[in-house]
Amino acid sequence: MSNEYVVVAEKRDDQGKGASRRLRRENGKVPAIVYGKGSEPTPISVMHKDLVKSLENEAFYSHILTLQLDGKDESVILKDLQRHPYKPTILHADFQRISQDQKIHVNVPIHFINEEKCVGVRMGGGAISHMVSEAEVVCLPSNLPEFLEIDMLNVNVDEILHLSDIKLPKGVELAELIKGDDHDNPVVSVHKIRGGLEEEHGGEEGEEPETE
Repeated sequence: MSNEYVVVAEKRDDQGKGASRRLRRENGKVPAIVYGKGSEPTPISVMHKDLVKSLENEAFYSHILTLQLDGKDESVILKDLQRHPYKPTILHADFQRISQDQKIHVNVPIHFINEEKCVGVRMGGGAISHMVSEAEVVCLPSNLPEFLEIDMLNVNVDEILHLSDIKLPKGVELAELIKGDDHDNPVVSVHKIRGGLEEEHGGEEGEEPETE
C-alpha cells in the first residue's frame, strides 16, 4: 500500500494538561505522540485543521501514513484518537511507527455491499442489522487493506454472517479468529420485521383483541 496521506508534525517540549490546552487554544494545534519501532515515545503536535480534514476520509484510519518530523519521513499508523465529548475538537492523537517486516494490528472498516439487492430484504421482507462496523486485522504493512467487504446479495431472512464469512485479502488475518473458533463473532444479520399488517390492526377483521 502506498503512502497517500502526509501528516506534518512538530516536536513539543511543554507537556501536561495546561500545556495541551494552550497548544489547542492559542496555536490551533493538537497534542499527539508517536511511538514504537524500538524508539522512545516522542511528544509532537499537528495542525488541528489539517488533521480534521484528513479524518473526513475513512481511508485515513486504515492507511499507512507518512509522518514528516524534523525533516525526516516516518511510516506510521493512527492508533488512537481522543475527541471532545460534544465539541468538534480533536484533543489528542497517537501514532505508531511501523516496520515493513513486522505485522501490525489495525481496525479496518467493513463495507456491506448489495444491501439493496439482498434476497432476504427484497424477497423475504426482512431488515438488515449490523452488529459491528469494523474488524481488527493483523498483517504486514504492505498487505493492509483499506476496508473489508461482506456481500449481502444472497443472505436470507434469519441468516447471520460471522467474521469467518469475510473474504480476506492475501496475507491478512482477523485478530479475533486467531484466538480460536469461539471468537467467530456475528457481524450482520437479516431478520424478520416484527409486527405485520394483521398485528397493526389487532388481528382479523371483526375479532376482538385478546386480553388477560
